[in-house]
Amino acid sequence: MTEPPVSPVDRAFRVLRVTAAGTGMTLSEIARETGLAKSTALRLLNALERNDAVTRIGQRYRLGPLVHELDPIPVSPAYERIRRVLTPFLAHLFEATRATVHLATLHGDEVVYLNKLHGPRPIPSPSRIGGGLPAYCTGVGKAMLAFDENAAARVAQGPMVAWTETTLTSPDALAVELGEIRRKKRAVDHAELTPGLYCVAAPVFDDDEGAGGLRAVAALSASAADESALARLEPLVTRVAAAAGRALASDR
Repeated sequence: MTEPPVSPVDRAFRVLRVTAAGTGMTLSEIARETGLAKSTALRLLNALERNDAVTRIGQRYRLGPLVHELDPIPVSPAYERIRRVLTPFLAHLFEATRATVHLATLHGDEVVYLNKLHGPRPIPSPSRIGGGLPAYCTGVGKAMLAFDENAAARVAQGPMVAWTETTLTSPDALAVELGEIRRKKRAVDHAELTPGLYCVAAPVFDDDEGAGGLRAVAALSASAADESALARLEPLVTRVAAAAGRALASDR
């Protein structure tokens, strides 16, 4: 019995499987792993991107919003509590900065965005409510990894893909930065995930005493298209995150 010919749908699923296996792959890498010509792989990736099955950040592709809609982040009472208690603080941060602001938590080795607020002209960003992104190259992710030794160790053992020229790809470099974040209780994303997108983030602890051996349960961030704007945003983000932690500690 002869095998049926390989259809475009078969090739598209081949591309999806390969893309799902990594934290971000270039067109050349996808073509090599699938055995497809680059022109064919690009045509399929363009179709998948139009349908939100993959998303492109810089020169790399990863699974897109459609996958999260089909297999959403599990509903968690802990996540719902964080969203309920901290969303008013996110709104306050937005009012104070008028920047794109995020509320996120850790889910495995990724950050999950629980809420996001922005103005009528937001900075282009791959983040979306309910979606996940790598923790090691986002401000909110690094802010939480600095206070979660197990998660930081997992990230250091996995592939650390260079999404941009400034992405940290060395476990040693990440460890040094996480140490600085623990000291300063704030993290900076120097366009490490998306070119031209900078942010400052602060961890939120479920305790009045801050980082005294506890794990950050969430993080708040504000974004800017100009790195020089982070100096203005930093005190606002850290102050609101500290107040958010006090609110969480009271909500028990």
